[in-house]
Amino acid sequence: MTVRTAELLMGLALAILSAYFMWKSAELPIMWVPEVGPGGGSWPFWLSAAMFGSCIWILINWVRRIGPVANNEEPFFEPGLFAPVAYVAGALLICVALIEGIGVGGFKGIGFYGSLPLFLIFYIRFMGKHSWVATIAAAITIPVVTFLFFELMLNITLPKGMTEPLFLKIFALYYGL
Repeated sequence: MTVRTAELLMGLALAILSAYFMWKSAELPIMWVPEVGPGGGSWPFWLSAAMFGSCIWILINWVRRIGPVANNEEPFFEPGLFAPVAYVAGALLICVALIEGIGVGGFKGIGFYGSLPLFLIFYIRFMGKHSWVATIAAAITIPVVTFLFFELMLNITLPKGMTEPLFLKIFALYYGL
């Protein structure tokens, strides 16, 4: 596959994904709701619309062969690059499957905060060949900062799976319950 072909395929795939997101978000109000503000589907709809417009522009440039990428007939993957990309993609799929569980044997899943450190350990230590000190530091720090940001500051709950009881104690301490 060439760089030019990859651009076409990605432009088409992202345009289809954008159209789907627009369709799904339009199930909620996408315009201004009087005395409320923007509708619940507003942000995802208009963001997806901008992404869809960008994809159409990429495809127009591809057809007209405008720009260096639209004319690049070199191989998309250099020799030996496909395997590392496939390892990371596979690890991400496993990471996502572990968040909610995969429905086998009643396995509930280890949640986002259990899955993220495992992925980081794999990626930083085994793919990046960094030291265990750097790996463990990142595998602890990144989920903690993510928790503080999403759960406590933004009040956005991420899936916790079987680790939920641990977080109930943290919430009780934080909210003084």
